[in-house]
Amino acid sequence: MKKLSVYLKGYIKESILGPLFKLLEASFELLVPIVIKSIVDTGIGRADKVYIIKMCLLLILLGVVGMVCSVTAQYFAAKASVGFVTKLRRALFRHIGQLSYTEIDTLGTSSMITRMTSDINQVQTGMNLTLRLLLRSPFIVFGAMIMAFTVDTNAAFTFVVAIPALFIVVFAIMLLSIPLYRKVQQRLDRVLKSTRENLTGVRVIRAFRLEEKEIAEFDKRNEELTSTQIFVGRISALMNPLTYVIINLAIIWLIHIGAIRVSKGLLTQGAVLALYNYMSQILTELIKFANLIISITKAVASANRISAVLDVESSLVEKESEPQGDRSEFIVEFHNVGLTYKNAGAEALTNINFSVRRGEVVGIIGGTGSGKTSLVNLIPRFYDATVGEVIVDGINVKDYPLKKLRDKIGVVPQKAVLFKGSIRENMRWGNKNATDEEIMEAINIAQAGEIVAQKKEGLDFLIEQGGKNLSGGQRQRFTIARAIVKKPEILILDDSASALDFATDAALRKALRELPWNPTIFIVSQRTSSIQHADKIIVLDDGEIVGIGKHDELLETCEVYREIYDSQFKKEEK
Repeated sequence: MKKLSVYLKGYIKESILGPLFKLLEASFELLVPIVIKSIVDTGIGRADKVYIIKMCLLLILLGVVGMVCSVTAQYFAAKASVGFVTKLRRALFRHIGQLSYTEIDTLGTSSMITRMTSDINQVQTGMNLTLRLLLRSPFIVFGAMIMAFTVDTNAAFTFVVAIPALFIVVFAIMLLSIPLYRKVQQRLDRVLKSTRENLTGVRVIRAFRLEEKEIAEFDKRNEELTSTQIFVGRISALMNPLTYVIINLAIIWLIHIGAIRVSKGLLTQGAVLALYNYMSQILTELIKFANLIISITKAVASANRISAVLDVESSLVEKESEPQGDRSEFIVEFHNVGLTYKNAGAEALTNINFSVRRGEVVGIIGGTGSGKTSLVNLIPRFYDATVGEVIVDGINVKDYPLKKLRDKIGVVPQKAVLFKGSIRENMRWGNKNATDEEIMEAINIAQAGEIVAQKKEGLDFLIEQGGKNLSGGQRQRFTIARAIVKKPEILILDDSASALDFATDAALRKALRELPWNPTIFIVSQRTSSIQHADKIIVLDDGEIVGIGKHDELLETCEVYREIYDSQFKKEEK
């Protein structure tokens, strides 16, 4: 929680006023037993009805003023806690968005979702309760002990013994619970991961009839979470019975001592009643405090998890200054590039060397896992090369501010991702100021014009989350159009036409070659037909380049390329 306190800036006043009003309410509450003592000893003892009425009105006044203070404290506490987590959530979201693919891969999507939702909510609850009760409960406990000494010194020593015993129980349980609540959140991550995978891959699971297996796996993870929650719940549940035992033993002793002293005339009946009320106040506050400790324990565990994400620094060190360098005849160059993913045992790419001139169309092909996507991901610097240099426009990509570098590049990833909103809104991700004419031009180039024409809403057609109301080929064409709207110098198509038929694929490639601003195009594909007319074809095998050249040259000189070609075209001839 301490590391996150910076996000309280702007809510210092509320963070101070909330507890202060709560302490003010507590002060009025501590006066109630004294008033009751006066009613019993003076009002009832002397049969003074007027005095009794005055004291009852005073009790009502104390209650009303205390309620006003309590509501005011709640307002300030709520404002501070909500404002705090709003800033924290925004900072966490921004920080996650700035992490490189390496850190996102390491942390895991499910874990980050849990921290953005469940953990943030736990922190908010803990913050609210802390501002209201963390000072109030100890204030009532020690205030009641002090007030007890003003009533009767001898009887008040019961408080001196009971209160430390209560605090020992509370803090012992807290120290045991903190690491266990951290484990609960970790196991919640696993349950969320399992749920997310099942919802995302429900069609695949059903296709392979693996529902029972996935249910069994989910039940296992859910049982682990449940057993951990039950275990920590049992420890936390000890709080109330143990505190009740201590308090009730203290009350029994207090009544015993009080009865003896009243019979000897050393103590009034009102005083015994006041001492009993103070002990009851301590009991009530310690129950609140025990629940507060549990909430704080959860909040601290969640805050530590959030802080751990905020402490993760992106492996991409970004330059803020404008890059300096001479304009090269090559738009993209790879010099002895190697890439090893974090925690991987071997290189994904090894000794990659090639150069690409402006306006060239470059095809990248290879078997599954050969490193095609890894290679193109180095150009926009989604990952950093672990060895060698990647040069864009004569400058090392590490010397660019990321915005400057990525403004030059349009990327269409393997998985076509569209966002909930109209077609127009999705297209403007590429260029927020794009006109409808520019959007339609890009859509037509991507061979998606007929899709828009079929929708009566046109560009206002609402795409559902993830493009669920579009086919795979339609989603791919719209993601290609989104990148074209940007008019990038470098356009990367990472196997983004795999769902298109051959005729549409050919028409798309023809339209891309005729783009008026003549971008450099990288086409990653499993189909030789999609890249055979490229100016340059790079063939990858197990992370290494095994051939560079045109289609006809590679058929003669590259065995890997020839095998891929034969497996596709000879099969079709048969």
